[in-house]
Amino acid sequence: MSKRMIVYILGWVLIVEGIAMQSCTVTSVIYGEHEALYFLLTGLGAVLTGILAVKLRRQKNLILYQKAGFAATALSWILMSLVAALPFFLSGEIPDYLDAFFESVSGFTTTGATILRDVEALSHGMLLWRSVMIWLGGMGVIVFLLALIPKLGGQQNIFLMKAESPGPIIGKAVPKMRQYAAILYGIYIGLTVLEIIFLLPGGMSFFDAVNVSFSNAGTGGFGIHNDNMAAYHSHYLQGVIAVFMMLFGVNFSVYFLIFARKFKQALMIEELWFYLGFIAVSTTVIALNIMPLYGNDAGESFHQGFFYVSSIITTTGFGIGDVNHWPQLSKAVIVVITFVGAMAGSTGGGFKVSRMIILAKEVKKELSLLIHPRNIQAIKMDRKPLDHNVTRNTSVYLVVYMAIFLASFLLVSVEGRDMVTSFTSVAATLNNTGPGLNDVGPVGNYADFTPLSKLVLIFDMLAGRLELFPILLLFSPSAWKRS
Repeated sequence: MSKRMIVYILGWVLIVEGIAMQSCTVTSVIYGEHEALYFLLTGLGAVLTGILAVKLRRQKNLILYQKAGFAATALSWILMSLVAALPFFLSGEIPDYLDAFFESVSGFTTTGATILRDVEALSHGMLLWRSVMIWLGGMGVIVFLLALIPKLGGQQNIFLMKAESPGPIIGKAVPKMRQYAAILYGIYIGLTVLEIIFLLPGGMSFFDAVNVSFSNAGTGGFGIHNDNMAAYHSHYLQGVIAVFMMLFGVNFSVYFLIFARKFKQALMIEELWFYLGFIAVSTTVIALNIMPLYGNDAGESFHQGFFYVSSIITTTGFGIGDVNHWPQLSKAVIVVITFVGAMAGSTGGGFKVSRMIILAKEVKKELSLLIHPRNIQAIKMDRKPLDHNVTRNTSVYLVVYMAIFLASFLLVSVEGRDMVTSFTSVAATLNNTGPGLNDVGPVGNYADFTPLSKLVLIFDMLAGRLELFPILLLFSPSAWKRS
């Protein structure tokens, strides 16, 4: 494994993080907050350390193979989170470093799970930092580096993007990896700005609009008010937020094809229709089920249903009320779509709609072979045969996913919480959703979990965001041997 190359990439990651942190320094200065000092010092330290690492480990050949690419990505996310926790800890706004680390991991992995009981007690700079972390983590810092550093953005380094991009299929929409990464970030920035523009006419302040849009773009769900999105009583604002949650859960390749005016190709993507179908059916089921709770008001019921379905399936985790009071069927639907997740290639988490489709087609194929054993069938996606490696990787992913889920569930259950809380806390962190049910519902938090449980959930957040294998690779001794 190219350890020099990994250090070189980590250096660039620190530089980007340190520069991004200065947006919070400026915000703290504007609001007259002393937290500006902690952002300035931490950011400056990160930039200087990054420059030193880049200079000392300067590379002539910037080609990474799969093992090193996965390791570099996993280590980057851990390092970013360790550094991001420092302003919280040094300022005393989150006095326990493990809690600060939990919050930063939750931010960068776009999970949105929090240990904070009183979010509004945070300074403006700290609130913005939580949102910036989610925005950076949504599309990925490594993807940003691929677009930024000419030599790093070569097609040979697809393993960096593969390790950070959610989903089983990485399409090569354009010949050059750097160009593709730049286009993705262009779309990402454009949608973020568009949401800010739509929120402002609804009476939302500019500071709130930036925080909500950043958090929404990364499908992270960190709110800046204790009652989350219920703080905005306007149905217009909540509707805009719900629509943009859904939009950020769409594979960005769809937007690329639309902007390239390849509308037919965009509409042929099966996953898009399944994704929209999941949202439509789930919204309808929940709306009809909860209608008696809202005085048989169909409009309010569908508003509530669409908001929560959009929030959970995209793993954003925003809330406008306490779903613990909903009927069991509605809560069951929420748990199911927690596992489904958003589309591959989006900023959303979860198992991914595309994997669900592939597994369903594999089951259909096996049943067909039982009836017609001599038939030769190929699994197709978007009318094209899938490579065997994609279907094999999907099956392996399911096995590893279930193994991690079960192990995490057992470890978290050690502290004796009720089964719904323990189960949904693991589901919410491994799927990067954030809120679960009962103690970790939309009005709850993770503050009272034991250090062991917090470490398990931190691992789950990282594993879920990085698609399991990059983070697992770090624990393999053979991966660190020279090959």
